[in-house]
This record gives sequence, C-alpha cells and structure tokens, in this order.
Amino acid sequence: MPRYTRPRKTWQYSNEFKAKAVQLSHLPDVKVKDVAEALDIHPFMLSRWRKELREGRIVVEDTKPTDLEMEKKEMDRLRQLERENARLKKENELLKKWQRYLAEQHQNDLDSSSDTDAS
Repeated sequence: MPRYTRPRKTWQYSNEFKAKAVQLSHLPDVKVKDVAEALDIHPFMLSRWRKELREGRIVVEDTKPTDLEMEKKEMDRLRQLERENARLKKENELLKKWQRYLAEQHQNDLDSSSDTDAS
C-alpha cells in the first residue's frame, strides 16, 4: 500500500460562514439537509455547528434579516428549479419512447408493404 506523505486537506470555515449556515438552517420550512447541500457541506458538520452555536463556541454577529430572507428565497428557487428539471427530464424520456414507438410502427408498415409487393 502506498504511504501518504502529505496530510489530507481539511477545509477551514470562518465563524461568520458557520453562523450564517446555522441561521439558514433555523429558518422555517428549511431543512438542514437542504442547507448543507446548498453550501456543499456534510449535514453532520452543520449539525455540529448548530451544537457549537448553542454552546457559545461560535459567536453570531448580527446579520441583516433581509440577507437571510434573500438566501431563503434563493434556496426556494433552487428547489423549484430542481423539481422543474426532474419534470422536464421525465417529459424528454417519454418523448424519446414515443419517437422509438413511431419509428418501429413506421418500420413495420414498410416491412408489411414490401411483403405484399413481393407476392
């Protein structure tokens, strides 16, 4: 087995980033999983930050409520776009199936007409 000579890269997040992530996760109708996914962090990390905030190890600076509302709107928009993308993918797949079906029917019609011409 190869030996690793360099330590693994660990990400350092600022207290401001952690506090903002925790505040986003406390908004109504927002799931921890969605916030973590949007910020590209693991949900367990966000849960740990929530615990650290409760214990006072992360200091929260006052942020404008409008910033949090804007980020919630962005997350809602992202969720809406993901749903729309999934719907469009299903529609596209259905259209592809329909196109294959029509091509098969057309081929069958050609095959049957060539059989009657040969007789």
